[in-house]
Amino acid sequence: MARQQTEVRELDEGSYVMMDDTPCEIDSYSTAKPGKHGSAKARIEGKGVFDGKKRNLSQPVDAKIWVPIIERKQGQVVNVESADVAQVMDLDTYDTITMKVPEDIDLSPDDDIEYLEYEEQRKIVRS
Repeated sequence: MARQQTEVRELDEGSYVMMDDTPCEIDSYSTAKPGKHGSAKARIEGKGVFDGKKRNLSQPVDAKIWVPIIERKQGQVVNVESADVAQVMDLDTYDTITMKVPEDIDLSPDDDIEYLEYEEQRKIVRS
């Protein structure tokens, strides 16, 4: 698995964290002052990188948490099968991958794209 452990206090908005065994991008990060019986708590709100679902997490700032290592890769569109599916060739490995095309991205054959990859999940982020 491509992930590493870090302390909750080292997280920032815009970074990635595992929530409910899903890689998420942090939208909001806030801390509450330590109480009489414990350490400061962090409240994290994030959105799934690949599924777009919102998730929340509350942890002590000194707790260990998993951070996914999401690779940013370059590809070239080989074929657009339908409005929401395209075949993309990875420009490093030359493997051809079938990917879902986000609604806000319009692709044509030979377009260069950027995509995120974590384990077997992929998402086009820019064309």
